[in-house]
Amino acid sequence: GKSTTIQILLGLIFPTSGEVEVLGAPPGKPESKTRIGYLPEDSVFYPFLSGREMLDLSARLCRVPDSDRNQRIEALLQMVGLREAADREIGDYSKGMQRRIGIAQALIHDPDLIILDEPTNGLDPLGVRQVKDWIEGLKERGKTILISSHLLADVEQVCDRVSILYGGKVQAEGAVEEILERDDRTFWITSRPDAAVLESAEQRLRDEGLDIISMQPGSKSLEEKFLETVKEARERGETTAGAEAGGALPPFLGGGDNHT
Repeated sequence: GKSTTIQILLGLIFPTSGEVEVLGAPPGKPESKTRIGYLPEDSVFYPFLSGREMLDLSARLCRVPDSDRNQRIEALLQMVGLREAADREIGDYSKGMQRRIGIAQALIHDPDLIILDEPTNGLDPLGVRQVKDWIEGLKERGKTILISSHLLADVEQVCDRVSILYGGKVQAEGAVEEILERDDRTFWITSRPDAAVLESAEQRLRDEGLDIISMQPGSKSLEEKFLETVKEARERGETTAGAEAGGALPPFLGGGDNHT
């Protein structure tokens, strides 16, 4: 029901019952559509257009002023790491590159509400990390972001509120900390003690009658190792034919009440 809900909010399909308002207006009305940025689950672009031409078309459709259009296009190409590939046809883009240009087109008109359907589809770990950073940055700038995703770890990291749908119905809804029940029996302690301190702490816990199930050294996650390896490769001057590193959100994005 996730994608169906989004299509109703966009006015692409109609609910069988009930009423829906988006930004104070019925879905699909021009006054609300111009304030919404949308990234569908599967982006479909004109394959013969370049990335730059696609953003120019999106900007014109969204009535971005001529005086701002080129500046926004260049800023977003820089953000998503596609400046070097901007004049290549989208039909030659990888799936991850198409996802990046899709994110850029969703932001070109500085929308108040940004709807992202499976935003990390087709992205490598670096792209996934960047999308999370962009979402956090947009939230800090006052944007409202609606994310549909089956990657629950990502949702937990970036969202303030969640709604769990099953069978076409909302089964649970609320702030993330309310949805996730606290487990008072399990604790994670992060530290870097030397061996003597660790041994002393372990013995103290046992003296207090605590049943220690396991104690093991931590390690980097595979995502952390991947990002570290790519960073080192770039520092050595190695390049890729795909998307570049990308950058921060452009200054023109901002305004509104933040929710994720």
